[in-house]
Amino acid sequence: MSARPLGALCAALGWTLLCGDPARPVEGAYACDMLSWAMSRAKPGGAWITILNSHNVVAVADLADVACVVLAEGVALPDAVRARAEEKGVAFVSAPEDAASAVLALHAAGAL
Repeated sequence: MSARPLGALCAALGWTLLCGDPARPVEGAYACDMLSWAMSRAKPGGAWITILNSHNVVAVADLADVACVVLAEGVALPDAVRARAEEKGVAFVSAPEDAASAVLALHAAGAL
């Protein structure tokens, strides 16, 4: 496993960087839709894969210091949530795959 820049991962996987620093390294992943579990288990620098797209996700991502939040299954990022994410420096990515497939894609790209 080695860290890969977020922008390079998005390009390799066909994912869309919605906001955030494309140079931020990503190493590891955590897939979960329960905020309290993600808050206590997602690792700093990892990709958090979820279908949740609220202000609370921004707060948890910031607290956990994840490299990015990957919105699986093409879930949209509301404009107000994007604005808050940009304020906090939280990156969001859109991925068409389901969470399990997104984890496998990160593994294949060398981020796991």
